[in-house]
Amino acid sequence: MATSTDAWIDELKSISVLELSERIKALEETFGVSAAAQVQAAPGGGGGGGDAAPAEEESTTADVILTSSGDKKIQVIKVVRAATGLGLKEAKALVDAAPGPIKEGIERDEADKLKAELEEAGGSVELK
Repeated sequence: MATSTDAWIDELKSISVLELSERIKALEETFGVSAAAQVQAAPGGGGGGGDAAPAEEESTTADVILTSSGDKKIQVIKVVRAATGLGLKEAKALVDAAPGPIKEGIERDEADKLKAELEEAGGSVELK
């Protein structure tokens, strides 16, 4: 057992990622905790201010999620290729894997434009 924090950290540096993952899982099960990051509400005044901040953040960027390619799969693939710069094979794989993200963390205006293009091509899209 490590006698100091530095020795313990050095030991962790020397093990494989798989072994580290197994140790974390064992610690979670033993102590009934989770190593997942928790999201905390932003500090602020009252319900009105707290509700407005997340909506404002959401409006600046968005993820474009293709939920279905629809009947006109080829047209949807063409729009995906144009938007992402992917090759035909990669764009087809992305469309075939629907539902899935097409572009993530893009400006809201660009996301709305891409959503409109994909829907016009026959696909079903949602913004997150």
